[in-house]
Amino acid sequence: MLVIISDLHLGDGTCGKSISPGAFHLFASRLRELAYQASWRKDNNYRPIESVDLVLMGDILDPQHSTRWLDTQPGDPDYTRPWSDFNSPQYAAKLRQVTRAMFEHNAEGLKVLRDCVQGQTIYLPPATNSGRPDFDARELFYPAVSIHYMVGNHDWYYHLPGPQFDQIRQEIIETIGLSNPANMFPWQAEEFEPLEELFARYQFYGRHGDMYDKFNYDAEKGRDSAALGDAFAMEMLNRYPLEVDRQLGAELPPALVDSLRKLTNIRPALATPLWISGQIKQHAQSHKMEAQLKKIWDTMGQEFLDIDFVRQADKAFEFDMVDALQLVLGISKRTSFKRINDVVIWVRQKMWGGQISYTKHALEEPALQKGSARYIAYGHTHHHEVVPLDSDGVPPTTAFQIYMNAGSWHSYYTLTAKNPRDQKFVPYQMFSYLVFYRADQRGGRHFEAWSGAFA
Repeated sequence: MLVIISDLHLGDGTCGKSISPGAFHLFASRLRELAYQASWRKDNNYRPIESVDLVLMGDILDPQHSTRWLDTQPGDPDYTRPWSDFNSPQYAAKLRQVTRAMFEHNAEGLKVLRDCVQGQTIYLPPATNSGRPDFDARELFYPAVSIHYMVGNHDWYYHLPGPQFDQIRQEIIETIGLSNPANMFPWQAEEFEPLEELFARYQFYGRHGDMYDKFNYDAEKGRDSAALGDAFAMEMLNRYPLEVDRQLGAELPPALVDSLRKLTNIRPALATPLWISGQIKQHAQSHKMEAQLKKIWDTMGQEFLDIDFVRQADKAFEFDMVDALQLVLGISKRTSFKRINDVVIWVRQKMWGGQISYTKHALEEPALQKGSARYIAYGHTHHHEVVPLDSDGVPPTTAFQIYMNAGSWHSYYTLTAKNPRDQKFVPYQMFSYLVFYRADQRGGRHFEAWSGAFA
């Protein structure tokens, strides 16, 4: 049985909000139930499955959203950001600090995953000679549980080469109970033969999906480098609450300060100015305070656009991501936060075609086109979906190909579809996973895709 989850975005508590530990306990109980159901075979006999493989398909730990990166400033001898030289000693030291803080902040949930590997959670009744579960047996059956870590655009740091990063990966392996070697947290399955073989056994191919997002992946530099999304998250989303607190401090209503710490939970990210505007409208006590908050955002926006890394990313003679950010950030100098939404909508249409689904990319996957994969799965978009791609056209057919998105485990404040200019957001938590079966497992069933939301 193969299980896929992605985009847990477990942070260190300094930015946004991770999903509650209860989601991990729920997932563990679902895994045990899935393993039991998978042990019922197509011939209606019960035979416990021997293994469960859980793939964490990117953006599991989220070192990007941490204010711990911001304790040095440009010009400081130990200045470090995600786009700094990763060979410097300060880089690995900072990543290790942030990683350990994430371990501590998510200790309960990560222990649940580790317990799955150590036989504390996933166990089954043995089979009787007549092919039925023996619920009275004194000894239980423990399928081998393996957890495999792949990286995405928020945890790409764990893909960096070198012994200093091997040491950090080893800490992650021990904390979660991973099967990865210390020198390999792959970004693509082709980088790690055991993972490629695992996918092939299930006629499956998966990747995080960030390679299709030019805001969060620089195709020219590759996955061992930062993208504009890293800089925007670090210098705008992570930094803004700190700057507001530093400059205005006790003048602000506590509810406003708390709401600004949730910027990293806003979707879409470019709607952040709308969230700020809505919170100001709700909590600010005067027009003077609103003007002060807006001035801080404007100043930070200009400082962001002046960062060497951002300036170097600006490509002449074409509309690129830097131009999009200049529009979104620059317009706030001339108008209210509220008007920015007009530009946000236009930028999303220009840069992404207004699309959330990655179906078109799934259709172009080599594994699908060669026929070696029946199932293509991505994460990244946080948009859970199941999309039929092709079939032989003869129902009830088993010759089909399907694209799925693993969705997310995350807390959100999502911009509403109705009148987005009204700056309305809905809070909820998401919980999604994909399951694939082999041969006669689960009575011959092929896959399951589950997603839920709770608030």
